[in-house]
Parts: sequence; C-alpha cells; structure tokens
Amino acid sequence: MTVLITGARGNIGRAVLARLHSAGLTVRAASADTSRLTVPDGVEVVPLVLDRPGTPEEYEAALRGVRQVFLYPQPAGIHGLVKAAEAAGVEHVVLLSSSSVAGPDAENDPLAGHSLKVERALADSGLTRTFLRPDAFAGNALAWARSIGRSEPVRLAYPDAHIAPIHPEDIADIAVKALTGDFLRGRAVTLTGPESLTFREQLAVLADVIGRPITVEHITRAEAERQMGAHMPAPMVGSLLDLWEAADHRPAAIADTTATLLGRPARTFRQWAEENSPHFAGH
Repeated sequence: MTVLITGARGNIGRAVLARLHSAGLTVRAASADTSRLTVPDGVEVVPLVLDRPGTPEEYEAALRGVRQVFLYPQPAGIHGLVKAAEAAGVEHVVLLSSSSVAGPDAENDPLAGHSLKVERALADSGLTRTFLRPDAFAGNALAWARSIGRSEPVRLAYPDAHIAPIHPEDIADIAVKALTGDFLRGRAVTLTGPESLTFREQLAVLADVIGRPITVEHITRAEAERQMGAHMPAPMVGSLLDLWEAADHRPAAIADTTATLLGRPARTFRQWAEENSPHFAGH
C-alpha cells in the first residue's frame, strides 16, 4: 500500500511522511515544487499542483498504486483530484481541514470557505474520508518573532482573546493514526491543544522561556487592520479580528487532543515554545 502525502513541504506533511516512512510504509511525497522537497531515502517524489486543475497525467502519476492520501486543502483542483482518486482505487483520504468550517456562515468566511469546499467535494465522492479540523496552531505565535527578537512591543487588538493552541506534532500523530487504522474513518474531529490561553498568557510563556520580558501593547481594531493588512488580504484580516473579538475574555473550548484520541498526553504550548525559542532570540 502506498500513502500519498500532499503538502509534503509543510511542517505537518513532513512530520506525517517521516512517521509513516519510519514505520516501514511505502510513502510518496507530492509538492508543486519538488526541487524544494527534502525526503528520506527511498521516498518517491512527484509533482502535484493543488491550487489549479491538474492534468490527467499529473493525477495518474501521483495516484498510481495509492490507497491512502493525506490531503492539504486546496479547492481549485479538488474535483479533478477526487475523480482521479476514485479511478485510481484510492480507499481513504485524510484531510487537513480547519475548525473554522463549523463556524457561522462558514461558506462565506474567507478562512473557513477554503477548507469547506474541499470537505464538500470529498463528502460528495465515493471515497472514505476523515476530516481533521485543527483549531489555532501553536506555530501562529511565530508572527510575533520579529517584534520579540527586536525587543519591541507585541501590538494586539485583543490581547485577552482565548485560543487553545495545538502543537503541530500532535496533529501529525493523529493524522498517522487516521491513515494506519480504522477508528477515525468517516469521522470529522475538531482538534485543539490541552489548554485555553489568551494571547497575553502565551506571550508570558514565551517571555519565561526566553528569559526576558515581552511588552504587550493594546491597540485599536483599526490599528490592527492596518498592521495586519500589510501582510494579508483585507477579508482575511477582518475574519481573524472577528474571531478574536468573539473570543475576548472567553475561555476556548477544549476539543479532541492526543489524550482523548490516542491515550497519550497532548503537547503544551510551553513545550512548543521551548522547542522554538531560537526563533524569538533576535540577532
């Protein structure tokens, strides 16, 4: 059995690939730019572009002999990929979706709509599927690395908004279990970290880990829109700020973790911070 890993350059895709390969499974890594892929010896690499409709030849090469797919959500080419997967005899797709698909007006939300379109295409297919819906990634804290590294304030409109950040290695562990066992087949699971933390509390953890204070500056929503708008489209900025405003001073719900799904402790935000402390050290 061959397992196809899409998004194999990403943190989670790489981790899933490494675990499966170490377990002795046949793994094929797919990426839009295979020249930038680093994979273990013996892992086949194939080009596969997901953000546009692919050709039958591209899909056939990627899916030949594949029975399981770890899928990164890109809606542009999903219908062609699904059709090709059915024709190739793929049995199961594990989708890295998003918890945002369960939110209000998800279809029109720029954060949720991306993953929701892929979920719907898979749900309408004859493929067995598992939808993994992680909430906020612990790695989102890297957005603060530049400011922290320069000993500048971290400027936030909603510093007391709660999230339950999940460690990417926990997502990878759950994805591997979904790809190698039956207990998550046909299910959609929301994934979080083990604790609800405000942004202010996350920054306090980071300050403790790096051994120096981090200043939090409370700014207006309009200021946050200007700051974030320099790096992302306005609709996405608005969606994120709406999400954080709704979470202001409201503890985040804890959903499934590696503890509830796999019977082992979930990794904490502090663990992620300790592993990634060099990113916040500055130069």
